[in-house]
Amino acid sequence: MISKLENLVGFNQRALGLRATRQELLSGNIANADTPGFKARDFDFAKAMQNVQSPQRVQHSSLATTAPGHIGMADFRSITSVPKQYRVPQQPSIDGNTVDMDTERMQFMDNAMRYDAGLTFISGQFRTLLSAIKEGN
Repeated sequence: MISKLENLVGFNQRALGLRATRQELLSGNIANADTPGFKARDFDFAKAMQNVQSPQRVQHSSLATTAPGHIGMADFRSITSVPKQYRVPQQPSIDGNTVDMDTERMQFMDNAMRYDAGLTFISGQFRTLLSAIKEGN
């Protein structure tokens, strides 16, 4: 049953996790708009999504499992290990800061709307699942 639930909402769960990570990164850019030398960062969402969907596993040797039912760290793919990229400024500033507030606000709002759409979609999936369970009883 859990695997069927994972198949139903797994993709959207990973997408929401990436959206949340990106929102933190973008808000950090906005917060540091006046910090001299700060370099605005972001990541390619499509590549990051491919990374978390890929069958390749992250290998960690620091966690030992003591029973066959335990989940090892090799079974997890980190969404926070997405390679960050630095933005190329459209108008370089004298103090070396590369944050363009118009770009950051636009990216922030776009990401927020996509996050909200993902929540709406996954909520609809759960409503459909709950309706199917109620119909079955």
